[in-house]
Amino acid sequence: MSTPIKNRYEFLYLFDCENGNPNGDPDAGNSPRIDPEDMHGLVSDVAIKRRMRNYVQMKHGNGGGYAIFVEHATNLNRPIAAAHEATGGAPAGGGNRSQVGKARDWMCQQFFDVRAFGAVMSTGANAGQVRGPVQVAFSRSIDPIFPMDAAITRMAVAEKVKDAKSVADYVAWEEKQEEDSLRTMGRKSLISYGLYATKGFVSANLAQGTQFTDADLNELWEALANMFDHDRSASKGVMACRDLFVFKHVGTDTDLVQREKQAMLGCAPAHHLLDLGRIIDVPVLKGSGKTPRCYADYAVTQHLERMPKGVELWRWDFSENRLIKV
Repeated sequence: MSTPIKNRYEFLYLFDCENGNPNGDPDAGNSPRIDPEDMHGLVSDVAIKRRMRNYVQMKHGNGGGYAIFVEHATNLNRPIAAAHEATGGAPAGGGNRSQVGKARDWMCQQFFDVRAFGAVMSTGANAGQVRGPVQVAFSRSIDPIFPMDAAITRMAVAEKVKDAKSVADYVAWEEKQEEDSLRTMGRKSLISYGLYATKGFVSANLAQGTQFTDADLNELWEALANMFDHDRSASKGVMACRDLFVFKHVGTDTDLVQREKQAMLGCAPAHHLLDLGRIIDVPVLKGSGKTPRCYADYAVTQHLERMPKGVELWRWDFSENRLIKV
């Protein structure tokens, strides 16, 4: 049986969006999310985790211990009730502590996103709450973005025709309309280009509670690196993972027991590793003299001499589709 991870991790994830809307804001007419103070773009943690869930679900067919709990268009109380049925609990609700604990463990075993991100599972039949070891912050663009609202022509309409009860009724209605009235205008929100940085955290201590293993961790890295290739849509333009840096805490003590404790607790503050410009720098190429419009306008550099002791830097290798130690 696999054991939970024994190392703390932080990761810096770089992705970009070209001529699309990376994350619409429903409070602003679904236009790209921005920080109104400095016009930097934002992408919610929920949007990133949704794509990760979709990738894992697609790869494993929503089973085999890699099912997804927060699934599109489902009732979350159904799998919670299934957990109680599978463990002899109380699927109708009102379970005791032992029944809730068994249902919680079953949910962790079955659902990747519960093991990774945690979940509130007390919305019907109670399976408790799980605090996940993997946490992702809001993504933020490296430079300011400029949201645009482009007008588009729709060459058809979707009118609800009064008293239409058959195809013939719709055909008769169309014949009576002027041709221009059968077209309509729409709008599309987008940005020309934005490079975004996501900061994430993986707690070895919380992983003990959900049984989040090294195999799960590898699924996490793979999902981050590949998920945009399976999430294409006209509204999102061209989105891609550009880089993935992983900081692995390994410890420094010569005593193996103490080193394992150091690896779990960490050997450096997360912000010392993730602050842009400290170890990983993403400047615009000097002399370009233009607003960034593609990833080639940036120069990602590593300052390994600034790495603290007891921490390793790993980077995603796209040719081998795996992490490589730097």
